[in-house]
Amino acid sequence: MSTVLFVFGTRPEAIKLAPLIEELRRDSFFNVRVCVTGQHREMLAQVLELFAIVPDVDLDVMQPKQELSSLAAAVLEKLPDVLRQFGPSLVVVQGDTTSAFAAGLATFYGGIDVAHVEAGLRSGDVSAPWPEEANRRLLSVVARYHFAPTEEARANLLREGVDPARVHVTGNTVIDALHATVARMPAEEADPSRRLILVTGHRRESFGAPIEEICHALATIAREHEDVEIVYPVHLNPQVREPVLRILGGIDRVRLIDPVDYVTFVQLMTRSYCILTDSGGVQEEAPTLGIPVLVLRDTTERPEAVRAGNARVVGTSRTAIVAEVTRLLTDREHHASMSKSSTVFGDGRAAARIAAILREG
Repeated sequence: MSTVLFVFGTRPEAIKLAPLIEELRRDSFFNVRVCVTGQHREMLAQVLELFAIVPDVDLDVMQPKQELSSLAAAVLEKLPDVLRQFGPSLVVVQGDTTSAFAAGLATFYGGIDVAHVEAGLRSGDVSAPWPEEANRRLLSVVARYHFAPTEEARANLLREGVDPARVHVTGNTVIDALHATVARMPAEEADPSRRLILVTGHRRESFGAPIEEICHALATIAREHEDVEIVYPVHLNPQVREPVLRILGGIDRVRLIDPVDYVTFVQLMTRSYCILTDSGGVQEEAPTLGIPVLVLRDTTERPEAVRAGNARVVGTSRTAIVAEVTRLLTDREHHASMSKSSTVFGDGRAAARIAAILREG
């Protein structure tokens, strides 16, 4: 039996690792252990309950107003005890968080193999998204297994000198989670008298003037289009909540709500006319659902969605956002061209492929 330890702390990581945890638990060859780091505690708990995941250990590393360096240091300090406790032959991390990189580094220092799920994404700009672009590049140096979601991600890794034998194109596990969640949902009709625009925004590079520009754009869109309803689950970070509530609070047909559980969020996506986001996961999920996506960033590490026609990178300029949303609202052919469902990020079988590779060693 091979002990596999999963280390994660944020809601997106949990969503994307849940299908793989479930897949490995069905195979008696694997002894699955779960370590959470303690970020996104409330939002993480929702996902853990949804996918019936009970952590074996909680590092509890988060502190108020914590610096990234302190977070990384806490993971590096606490994870070695967990590695000694469970003695895993493999540690699995996902994506590009600071805790994922620190967990990978601590595992590498311990002489244990690292598997990186969602490897090879690159924006080409180490400062955007920050610090995620650096984290995922650094993880690629210490990982033994690189599970790339697309051929483009694989090509990025090969250009950086990663051994081709260690890179496996599997699709993205978020599509596995999405399919499983949609299958559980009751059928729900959208209100034909309202066109729903779903918004998410929380990236550090958007703090300050960029997020204020986004909010002013949303206010303009709501005022100019009476059949539009904007729903914005507002991140708990004060640097997001303060400008959003100040600028958009009280605007007609703009609903500012607290972060919602994953099932509710998927329901909102399926009912949306279009989505405005700086989230990586949403850029993967929306094309699968056939929902047009406008990316509120200057770069994206998921260009496959843009090439497939499902997404457009619009940045944070008020003028650009209003123009692109207005085009989607007024040009039916343009909206239809961005609404075709795509499998560019996977077919829902990524976890099974990863499990088979790990089983073979």
